Amino acid sequence: MVGTGGPVDTFSVWDYVVFAGTILAAAGIGLFQAIRGRKETSSEEFLLGGRQMTAVPVAMSLTASFMSGITVIGTPTEAYRFGSAFWLFGFSYAIMSVVTAELFVPLFYRLGITSTYEYLGLRFSRPIRIIGTSMYISQTVLYTGLVIYAPALALNQITGLNLWGVLVATGAVCILYCTLGGLKAVIWTDVVQMVIMLSGFVAVIARGAVLQGGLTKIWEDAGEGGRLEAFDFDPDPLKRHTFWTIVVGGSIMWVSIYAINQSQVQRYISCKTLGHAKTSLYLNMIGLWLTVSLAVFSGLTMYSIYKKCDPLLNGDISTPDQLLPYLVMDILAIYPGIPGLFVAAAYSGTLSTVSSSINALVAVTVEDFILPVCKNLTEKQVTWMNMGLSVFFGVVCIGMAGVASLMGSVLQAALSIFGMISGPLLGLYLLGMLFRTTNSVGGLLGMIIGLVLTLWVGIGGQVYPPSEEKTIPLPVTTVGCFNASTMAPLTTGQPDFRPALADSWYSLSYLYLCPLGTLTTMVFGLLVSMATGGCKQEKLNSDLFVRSKDLICFSFFNKSKVSDVTEKDSTEFHISADDFDLKRQVEKSTKL
Repeated sequence: MVGTGGPVDTFSVWDYVVFAGTILAAAGIGLFQAIRGRKETSSEEFLLGGRQMTAVPVAMSLTASFMSGITVIGTPTEAYRFGSAFWLFGFSYAIMSVVTAELFVPLFYRLGITSTYEYLGLRFSRPIRIIGTSMYISQTVLYTGLVIYAPALALNQITGLNLWGVLVATGAVCILYCTLGGLKAVIWTDVVQMVIMLSGFVAVIARGAVLQGGLTKIWEDAGEGGRLEAFDFDPDPLKRHTFWTIVVGGSIMWVSIYAINQSQVQRYISCKTLGHAKTSLYLNMIGLWLTVSLAVFSGLTMYSIYKKCDPLLNGDISTPDQLLPYLVMDILAIYPGIPGLFVAAAYSGTLSTVSSSINALVAVTVEDFILPVCKNLTEKQVTWMNMGLSVFFGVVCIGMAGVASLMGSVLQAALSIFGMISGPLLGLYLLGMLFRTTNSVGGLLGMIIGLVLTLWVGIGGQVYPPSEEKTIPLPVTTVGCFNASTMAPLTTGQPDFRPALADSWYSLSYLYLCPLGTLTTMVFGLLVSMATGGCKQEKLNSDLFVRSKDLICFSFFNKSKVSDVTEKDSTEFHISADDFDLKRQVEKSTKL
């Protein structure tokens, strides 16, 4: 009987057919785009889709890129265990969209950059650009490994799918259409995968509503179980989720993801006009609202079904991340093919994130490391290099999946990675964009101090997880289980020895890691810059700063396109690597 515990069915033949068919169809879209554009082999076409993309597909790709398999599995589990506070991220998405669209998009768009970190070279120095790129690569490889491994592990233990077989297949599919089709293939594949992800949530909610007697009953059960108490205004920064940690900390964290992360920036600068670029972010905001709403309601549906028999407490599953796959096999196994659709939804999220990461990693490697040094490469050589790097990074990300198994709760671990690394990077960008007095010495030292601080707190929080007094999991029971388990309660996994900092400094909400890194970088960056003379002797291009007119989109679809800037003019072949960014800056200011 549904909702009373015990083993559940595994995949049927039809589930395998639907799963394989859905994934292959999504990949086929990418391959179609690759074949369709096989004559357009320039590096700009491969990395930016020829800068001819429009708002709607880019918006769906932006949403799909970070609404990964981790989100499909992790967010419903979050709502089931901790309540609907995750819904408050809707405020964070709105703030992020406005800040990114009005401050960052116009700046990057008029500079005509390919790699986000080109800006750091133009504003500060080449060493800072290299450091920023290196931080991004390390962050993205680790995050992508987590994205590949966590959903595969959870689904393997519930559905019986071979773990490493699926891991390798996931990586192989991504490598195939990334290598052949570039960004255009990635974006159009993301569109299909976004639809599949949302369909998976709808299937869970619809079947749950039928079993429980309607959506109203699910909502009532959630209220009685304390799952609807989302607005906690306690200012305590050690509490995992409150209104302030989500809205303040979450907003800054999501700005760091959408405003400076290459995977996201690469999409909106591929748009053919500034208006399309801004519109894609606002449409993406709506997509994020829809996705998080369906994900959270899926978690409330799960609670309504298991309110009297928690599968984790009853020993039916071994980790919280298996809750949603367990639910799917419990309530949808009687419909052959539907569990396969849900698993395809989880893997669609994985494919979209992995493909986005591979394409972005190729872009920053080529633009920040290779072209400034090897300036005599032909267009054909660069194209082959792009394809070879796509294969290389795909293999690296699959290998990193094993490391990701040590990261604990998938959703929190994924967001913690961004907080620890993206926070100091965001502070560095804001120093460059908003303050003319900031110099390279101040920016570098500020970022290093911010990074050391966030790594200290973030790694400490992973080693010594916060106590339940700070995470506040909501109560569950096994009184309604058909065969209630007599096993001992699950431990929290905390080490026996806890240092004095474990219940204070290390217990800082993971959502405050990014604000901590951002503010620390900005404060120390400004202080060091003032102490070292600021930028008095440097003549800075005004295009490198935020302009007041950037805050208003004068035309819905501005006709001015991205500057047609290349780094391969024949005159550049004779300049040194140290002069590369200066040369680039002069050319951009002339053309703009």
